[in-house]
Amino acid sequence: MGEDDDSAYDAKVKFVSKISKPLASAKTTKKLHKLVKKATQGKCVRKGVKEVVKALRKGEKGFCVIAGDISPIDVITHLPIMCEDRSIPYFYVPSKHDLGAAACTKRPTSCILVNPGKDFKEMELYDKLSKEAKSAGFI
Repeated sequence: MGEDDDSAYDAKVKFVSKISKPLASAKTTKKLHKLVKKATQGKCVRKGVKEVVKALRKGEKGFCVIAGDISPIDVITHLPIMCEDRSIPYFYVPSKHDLGAAACTKRPTSCILVNPGKDFKEMELYDKLSKEAKSAGFI
């Protein structure tokens, strides 16, 4: 990862809301985007607030990735609470545009729930990021 990546990350962090904690570091953000991309290719994701909330209410497990630059913030304020109630690890990433791109869609995406199936190939990365989110103290 070069200096350009760090400066681009820092520029995006300026637009993140104050409630976006735990915010993923630049390195972790890159790993999260990789996980989302692999999960999207394996059809193991729920995209958008409505779909994610519906999946959480139905009891689906997984890993939640939330964009920190959503405006108005009221759209996603209930997601961390829902995740904590259900013991689902989550991380905020700085950009909804980058999250949408990682999910292989042209639209910005506010949140994604990665729900790995039995034949999910990136289970090691998934477990590592879950452990990192839990160690951030929010689960």
